[in-house]
Formats: sequence, C-alpha cells, structure tokens
Amino acid sequence: MTAQSSPGHEPYYVPEQSKMAVFATIGLVLSVFGAATGINDLTFGEPDQPASWTVMNIGLLVFIATLFIWFRMAIRENIAGMNSAQLKKSYVLGMFWFIFSEFMFFVAFFGALFYVRNLAGPWLGGEGDGGRMNGLLWEGFQFSWPMTQTPQEAVGGAGSQVIANNGSFTSARTSMAFAEASAWYAWLPLWNTIILLSSSVTVHIAHMGILDGDRRKFHKWLGLTVLLGVIFLSLQIAEYYEAYAHFGLTLNSGIYGSTFFMLTGFHGFHVLMGTTMLGIQLLRSMRGGHFTSDDHFGFEASSWYWHFVDVVWVFLFLFVYIL
Repeated sequence: MTAQSSPGHEPYYVPEQSKMAVFATIGLVLSVFGAATGINDLTFGEPDQPASWTVMNIGLLVFIATLFIWFRMAIRENIAGMNSAQLKKSYVLGMFWFIFSEFMFFVAFFGALFYVRNLAGPWLGGEGDGGRMNGLLWEGFQFSWPMTQTPQEAVGGAGSQVIANNGSFTSARTSMAFAEASAWYAWLPLWNTIILLSSSVTVHIAHMGILDGDRRKFHKWLGLTVLLGVIFLSLQIAEYYEAYAHFGLTLNSGIYGSTFFMLTGFHGFHVLMGTTMLGIQLLRSMRGGHFTSDDHFGFEASSWYWHFVDVVWVFLFLFVYIL
C-alpha cells in the first residue's frame, strides 16, 4: 500500500494494483453470454440443454465471489483508517456513475417498450406505410396493447407465415394488466408497489437512525426493509408462476411476453441485489459494529441504490401494468 501527497492536498491513499476488475469482467461476460444464449435457445435452439444456463451460473458465481473479496478488502482498508476524505469522495462519484449506468440500462428497455407500442406495433397492424406489409405478412392482424394475439397466430400459425418466420410463438390467454385482474385485492403488482414504496420509507428511517447514533433504531428499520425486499421477491415469484401456469404468458408469447419478463425480470434482479446489499450492511452493523454517524458510506450507497430501484418500479408499474 502506498500514499501520495502534494502541497495543499491531504495524503491520498492509492490501493495496490488488483486483478479484481479483470475477474469481475470475466464473470459478467460469462453470465450475460450464458443468459442471452439460454433465452435464445428457448425459441430457436434446444431449451432442454442446460449448457447455456450453466455458463450463466458459473459467471454469476465468479462475479459474486470477486465482489465479496473486493468489498472485504475495501472495508478492511477503511477500518484501518487508510481512506482519506478525497478517496471517500471518489467512492461517492463511483456510486453515482454506477447508478447512472443502471438508469441508462432501463432507459434502453423502456425505449424498446415505447417503440413497440407506439411505432412498430401500429405499423405492423396496418397504420401508415405498414398497410402493404400487413397484407403480405400478417393479413388480418389488428394491433392492440397488451398484445395477447401475436401476428403469427392471426394468420394461422408459423406454417402460414411464409416470410420472416422467426420461430413459433403462442399467445397468452390474458395479460397481467389491471384491466384483466380478477379483483384489485388479488392483483399482486399492486401489493408489490405498496411494499416497495413502504421500503423506501423504512430505509430512510434507518438512515435517520444511524445519523442520530441510534443503532437499535437503525437495526430495526433496516431489518424491516430487508424483510420487505424478500416479500416483494416472493410475490414476484408467485406472479411469474401465475403468468406461466394460469395465463399462458411466457417469453415465447410474442413481444408482450418478451417485454414483460425482460423489464420486470431485470428489475426483480436489481431488487435481489439491493436486498442483498442492505442485508450485508445489517450484518456488518450487528456483528461487526460497523458504521458511525459520520462514517457509513456502505449503508448510504446501498440506500441510494434502493431508492433508485423503487423509482424504476413506479415507472414499470405505470407503463407495464396500468397504461
């Protein structure tokens, strides 16, 4: 470990060279490649072959192990007093850019949803210049959202789709929209919204607790936040089971099924990450006595991420389930 200083600046701790970033990149590349290949196999390949999902799982294990080792090093260095105020500012900037990259990630998916609903879908349904294409490929297809009938099924299935045959798709029997819910109190997305918005309040109260030096209050409200995150994930699993088993809504249900599961699935993965991050901060405080009123960046960064995940869900709730 080395330290560097210059006139007018405090000593700036410079960590040793590390290969952690290389291993993290390898894990991410493997997991993304495995997931993309596995999803592609659901339509075009052999879905019973586990190789793609095995690659994804190996990548996730490498990535998680790397983060565990990396963060443990950073925590030990902070406890040892190696982190200067300048370095802590760089942590804040790093978290800012990480959340911004996640924001742009969801912007791309929301952009795809907007394109399908407002441009590509109406065009394939015959609006504008799409009238001629509609007659050539999917004569009789009428676009509406949620799209529970694919253009392919409108013409009689994959065998009747002479041009642009990109696999066989089966439409869902119903959508997850509020308009098709059996009753408002049985509609899981509503309860998940209440749970996730409540968790933003509880994590804020926990933040107030650590700022006041009240560790008991911090533990109680942070523990409740983690519990709410687990409940949200449990209800989402129940929602997915309902979609697959009772509604016929799958990744092979055309563009509606694809956009629904990609948007809600990736958000669910982010909720899982946020719940894990907050759970680790809770364990650090309860078992290691970490965090003080003026040194709790690990928790603070996790709470920022949690608020971001909550905001994303509000937009998901509006544009995927309501509008």
